[in-house]
Amino acid sequence: MIELIPAIDIIDGKCVRLSQGDYDKVKEYSASPADVAKEMEDHGITRLHVVDLDGAKSKHVVNWRTLEQIANATSLVIDFGGGVKTDDDLRIVFDCGAQMVTGGSIAVKEPETFQRWLLKYGAEKIILGADVKEGKVAVSGWLEDSDNELMAFLQHYTQQGVQKVICTEISRDGMLQGPAISLYKDILAQYPDLHLIASGGVSSMEDIEALAEANVPGVIFGKALYEGRITFTDIEKYVIQ
Repeated sequence: MIELIPAIDIIDGKCVRLSQGDYDKVKEYSASPADVAKEMEDHGITRLHVVDLDGAKSKHVVNWRTLEQIANATSLVIDFGGGVKTDDDLRIVFDCGAQMVTGGSIAVKEPETFQRWLLKYGAEKIILGADVKEGKVAVSGWLEDSDNELMAFLQHYTQQGVQKVICTEISRDGMLQGPAISLYKDILAQYPDLHLIASGGVSSMEDIEALAEANVPGVIFGKALYEGRITFTDIEKYVIQ
């Protein structure tokens, strides 16, 4: 069964969503991400993806207190991304309750650092973030493009020992227009043993079922849940199956 991973994106300590990664298109859903996380857990969710959008923009972890509040309020297994650029950032995030860290920009801009983290903490704790726009990896909260072609990027890091990848198709993120299933099929065709987590565009349980049929191991979704297109009743039914 595909792993269901709701996302909590944070700006100024609040639960928000962007559209296509645009910081000018922010919608606030809750002033208390910890309460949101607790409600998710109460309905059968065990995993959570937390994104520090302020951190991604400012290039260092900002909303660590909010992470700590979520971790203290729940037993969720949390992966955290956004602004993790230094050993101190990484230490703060783990100390505040994250079990895993997602590194995207750091893997592009400072590959030696990312590889060192991978060796030190292991592939279970360090997730590669591969946010893609027109076939290339984007960085810094999607505010910058890079010259890294997605497939070459994945090839390099799987050879370095990466086992888990969160791949977000930026053009679909927050748009509720369906996930990039063909992209994920292409990735899994080349890397069948990869623990690939799809992100971006999920609008319904049907989208999640389509990803499951494509043998995608995990899916991140946010706006569809906050907008009521996926309900907690849907999640409970799916988890109980």
